[in-house]
Amino acid sequence: MPEAQQYVQLQMVWPAHRRAAPPWPPVPTGYRLRAQRAGDEAAFFRLMELAGWPGWNEEKIAPLRARFIPGCWFVVDAPDQPVVATAMGLTSASELHPGGAELGWVAAHPDHRGKGLGLAVCAAVTRALLQLGFADIYLLTDDWRLPALKTYLKLGYEPFLFLPQMRERWQAICSKLSWPFTPEVWPSLQAPMLAS
Repeated sequence: MPEAQQYVQLQMVWPAHRRAAPPWPPVPTGYRLRAQRAGDEAAFFRLMELAGWPGWNEEKIAPLRARFIPGCWFVVDAPDQPVVATAMGLTSASELHPGGAELGWVAAHPDHRGKGLGLAVCAAVTRALLQLGFADIYLLTDDWRLPALKTYLKLGYEPFLFLPQMRERWQAICSKLSWPFTPEVWPSLQAPMLAS
């Protein structure tokens, strides 16, 4: 019997043909998009806990601080509550993304989901990374994070078919989201994402 394959996260990339048109962060009425600032940490840790990522504290965030890209961590404040959504840009070079910048740690407060706050912070981070000149912007995610996947697709990110099984996984996701399945135009190792 073959060994069980190790789970590999999905990857999505900001396509080359959209680099000249950074997304504009749409902010719902009553909310305020802003750059993260000192003093937001406690609210950020609470948000991450509520979003399903427990255990955030100064010790957990310390290794990420070295990877933060200045000006690329955004939060949304509600009228009566700070930091109800967040996303950040991180340096994240890898074999597939040697000069890569990663859109990461996207979260929204459960009481404020469904209002487009995730779209707003993701658009703000993506726009900032493009303005800084990053050509390889990507994100990691999971098959079961359907609302997040729909947000990334609506924003303009494309699935990256870097392994043969990605095609089948994305076909299932597109079916669940009622999203067009167009692997022939998505970046892959055969059709590089950095092509103009």
